[in-house]
Amino acid sequence: MFKRRTPEAPANPPQVVKPGGKGRPTPKRSEAEKRRRQPITAPASRKEAYKKVRAKQADERVRARAGMAKGEEKYLLKRDKGPVRRLARNYVDARRTFGSYLMYALFAIVILSLMPIPAARLLGLFAPPVVLLIVLAEGVFLSRGIKRLAAERHPDEDTRGVGLYAAMRAMQIRRLRMPAPMVKPGEKDKV
Repeated sequence: MFKRRTPEAPANPPQVVKPGGKGRPTPKRSEAEKRRRQPITAPASRKEAYKKVRAKQADERVRARAGMAKGEEKYLLKRDKGPVRRLARNYVDARRTFGSYLMYALFAIVILSLMPIPAARLLGLFAPPVVLLIVLAEGVFLSRGIKRLAAERHPDEDTRGVGLYAAMRAMQIRRLRMPAPMVKPGEKDKV
């Protein structure tokens, strides 16, 4: 009978772009998977696989150590993270403390006590407690100062343990401090 005629659709229909759309059709899943696929390179042996893993871990440790030395927040240990701890580090690093010379002083006292001179031996006997009392007093003053400053500058942050953190940092040799000092001695305006 009568066949119904349908208008022929054009070969490439005009694409209607939705506002906010991506402007292209969604690719088929198989095409997307082909693009994502990368060749799998399995190691030849177990030893080679372990070597690769150890090399990758060593590289990550080197990167983390360098980041920690620079003071990058991402690589710091939990005890060193946060603005209050950074303030404490800068507060201590901006000062020359007797505690940072403690190891040198104790070494000198040991050398004095080994001398055959009786006065030097006597000094070697009584000097260590005096030196330790000085360092302890300095630690207490540093601790009180940083707690007061942290409460002023960062009232919403947790300041628990920041005094002891600052006192312990003050007793370390400056060159061996980790994270490395960011301020030079005497730069109290940057604290």
